[in-house]
Amino acid sequence: MSTLLPSRTQAASPAAFTDRHIGIGPDAQAHMLDVVGYDSVEALVETAVPASIHVQPRASSEIPVAATEAEALAELRELATANRSARPMIGLGYYDTLTPSVISRNVLENPSWYTAYTPYQPEISQGRLEALINFQTMVTDLTGLATANASMLDESTAVVEGMLVARRASKAKTDVFLVDVDALPQTKALLHHRAAAVGIRIVETAFEGELPEAFGAFVQYPGATGRIWDFSAVADAVHAHGGLVVAAADLLALTLLRSPGALGADVAVGTTQRFGVPLGFGGPHAGYMAVRAGLERQLPGRLVGVSQDAVGAPAYRLSLQTREQHIRREKATSNICTAQVLLAVMAAMYAVYHGPDGLRAIATRVAQKADALASALRSSELNLASDAFFDTVRVHVPGRAQDVVDRARDRGYQLLWVDDATVGVSVDETTTDADLLAVLEAFGLASEDLPAGEALRGIDDALHRDDEYLTHPVFHAHRSETAMMRYLKSLADRDYALDRGMIPLGSCTMKLNAATEMAAVSWPEFSRVHPFAPEADVRGYLEMIEQLERWLAEVTGYDAVSLQPNAGSQGELAGLLAIRGYHLANGDAERTVCLIPSSAHGTNAASAILAGMKVVVVACDEAGNVDLGDLRAKIAQHAAELSALMITYPSTHGVYEHDVLEITQAVHDAGGQVYVDGANLNALLGFARFGDLGGDVSHLNLHKTFAIPHGGGGPGVGPVAAKAHLAPFLPSHPFSQRAEHAGGVFDGGPVSAAPHGSAGILPISWAYVRMMGAEGLRQATAAAVLSANYIAARLREHYPVLYAGEGGLVAHECILDLRPLKEQTGVTVDDVAKRLIDYGFHAPTMSFPVAGTLMVEPTESEDLVELDRFVDAMIAIKHEALAVAAGEWPADDNPLVNAPHTAETVVVGEWEHPYSRETAVYPVRSLVRGKYWPPVRRIDQAYGDRNLVCSCPPPEAFA
Repeated sequence: MSTLLPSRTQAASPAAFTDRHIGIGPDAQAHMLDVVGYDSVEALVETAVPASIHVQPRASSEIPVAATEAEALAELRELATANRSARPMIGLGYYDTLTPSVISRNVLENPSWYTAYTPYQPEISQGRLEALINFQTMVTDLTGLATANASMLDESTAVVEGMLVARRASKAKTDVFLVDVDALPQTKALLHHRAAAVGIRIVETAFEGELPEAFGAFVQYPGATGRIWDFSAVADAVHAHGGLVVAAADLLALTLLRSPGALGADVAVGTTQRFGVPLGFGGPHAGYMAVRAGLERQLPGRLVGVSQDAVGAPAYRLSLQTREQHIRREKATSNICTAQVLLAVMAAMYAVYHGPDGLRAIATRVAQKADALASALRSSELNLASDAFFDTVRVHVPGRAQDVVDRARDRGYQLLWVDDATVGVSVDETTTDADLLAVLEAFGLASEDLPAGEALRGIDDALHRDDEYLTHPVFHAHRSETAMMRYLKSLADRDYALDRGMIPLGSCTMKLNAATEMAAVSWPEFSRVHPFAPEADVRGYLEMIEQLERWLAEVTGYDAVSLQPNAGSQGELAGLLAIRGYHLANGDAERTVCLIPSSAHGTNAASAILAGMKVVVVACDEAGNVDLGDLRAKIAQHAAELSALMITYPSTHGVYEHDVLEITQAVHDAGGQVYVDGANLNALLGFARFGDLGGDVSHLNLHKTFAIPHGGGGPGVGPVAAKAHLAPFLPSHPFSQRAEHAGGVFDGGPVSAAPHGSAGILPISWAYVRMMGAEGLRQATAAAVLSANYIAARLREHYPVLYAGEGGLVAHECILDLRPLKEQTGVTVDDVAKRLIDYGFHAPTMSFPVAGTLMVEPTESEDLVELDRFVDAMIAIKHEALAVAAGEWPADDNPLVNAPHTAETVVVGEWEHPYSRETAVYPVRSLVRGKYWPPVRRIDQAYGDRNLVCSCPPPEAFA
């Protein structure tokens, strides 16, 4: 018997985390190996993984021996206490906030919300889709624009996306984009870095005098200095040249100020962080984007809309998906393939709970306290940068700035050092009068009382908001905690997440997100830390980040890792920008061609375009591997201009390519670099390393292989790992606390708003690696490969497994070909996916990477009972399809085409179908006591696109 997987014979060691994480024990393992036809797990994995890329377990490792859950939490506590507790008043788009406990407990800490997947199966995602409709409505109401998407990654990346929308939609014949000199500094740094790759010229301006012709202009409202001004005349001037105006706006300020739409903005972007989402040392937070009417189809990212189901009832779904990167590929204008759903839900529910009056009251208190502080400073003859502000004041203290900041820090406050003569102070909803008095002491002003503050005292009345917002009943109906708790519970009950059952999505790795891994995310020492806090205040965070970077470098075979990218798409882009920077530094500006296999993820091509590269597609052979002949021909054709090859390993088709070393060597011989997409690392970890395959750079998905939950479609973390020669081109950041990441060793320019991206969820992956240890990570891979091959073996006679490698084995996922079933029975892949809901399952990945197929990935976390339940459901569905083919049920009226079946379906009205109610909703008896009931019937996708509605429908629509 194999000893590779946990033996579970050590009854005296129940705290071994690996035993908790991996679902299959020794008895299950023996049974599965018998079905697959191997004597041991070692033999199975060594056959599946090409011998040429095997690595042996290291004699010594950077990764410590696996800790118990209690030990890992204790070590995290030590790291947390190394972060100095301080009140952040730095601002620059990041603010302390009060997360209502009902939201923290019932959303952030609730697996019904954080273990859900992207709502591509909308019938079982109605709860989070409604929450996202609330988010979109909140954003459109406050920005005064027509349509908002379901969230962005952060404010700065949203600004970049706004710039790209403007370029695409503008009629101006110029490559100039105007940028407000008062923009957030991290946003300006990101704009310069991203614009250079796509040939956009950034021109910073104070918007005074005559403006140059530009395809767009970006304004910050309020500005980084706190200044508030009427930019409507600038909008008119930009529009006169055919350009578009992008405004980054603070949503809390917009409860008191005129909306960007009212001032002429075409696009509004920003962050919803201060709506109850903790700071988390920079993330994750939900950015936002809203556009005026006519720009809906230019929106990047995901967009939730209202459609109807099979009986005409209103139902939510993702709208206009044909504009997304996974379909448009190299024609995409954005590579954003995710949202920050969990954080968007929190922000939306903050607005639902407080309502317009509550938000306005919070904003008024913030503005009053800022004015009280400003009045006290002015009374002491200190000059301010602006008299028109909402929450931020810049104070002139010639020659004393560092002293003021140091004095504040001694009192437990973090202020912004702007320059030797200027200090910035930002207040938020947590700020008290005692805080303001302590800040005044730091400026050398002793006082026992504050002046009475007046909200928006220095702002022209014409900029005061006078229109209504958040008028929909959802923002008025849940004021008590009882009502809010029940609303959140009702939404969660409409969804399917990992707390209900397996989500066997190929390419997505929906593994266990253990409670111990999640615990530290809510600790204030991690959650209430500003991303630009001084190094001395964040030593615990920096130590944790350094450890995680070292661990990831070791398991991938690379020399350097940056955790800054806050999504897989951003990690891809960072890696490709590093390759671009490397070629430019070597004087090879002509190297712009990126070779990408036809099977690749849609983000690959989109990321290459955004990195300034030209995509050339490489064919795949009948086995699903890269066609070596076509690859060599493309290399020869583009040898002088070859920049990179992007490949996924194991391949997107779910097999280990035996020729991978030959592939990477051919690219290197031609002077190119190799980008290995890390999406499928869960099939490799501990057995092979990207760096040893010939990879020069990779992104990793911590929300796949390293246990960060998907959160209903975000958050994610997409670190970029590289060999030493590319390390100088990895992401830097102007506010990085570490010199090597602030233009030192890493000098590639930022790809995210915060120096360390979504650092607030890094404790999850740190805890996962710490509790698994190097051997546990290897065991997880083995279990995932065994489980995938078990499913493939059991289903092969019912559904052809499309691709396989050595010995007929797959990697960690398998592709089931449903096209023969459709030809034989007329039953489609959609029918099977929707019927799986009736059996209590989330469907596997549909029609990717091959149309008419299902890609199944069980992960290592599922036990044999759940694996068999899925296999049995798929076999039963095959028999149902054959019954249709045999004429037992009509082709247009059977359990498959009518799936999924709601409770209403079987209890209301006469039953007129040729199959029984029991067949409809209880196809197996085990469902009788544990049935998941979908809230809607099958959704009409086309109707929602023809009748685009992307905000909350009126209550009578559900009557």
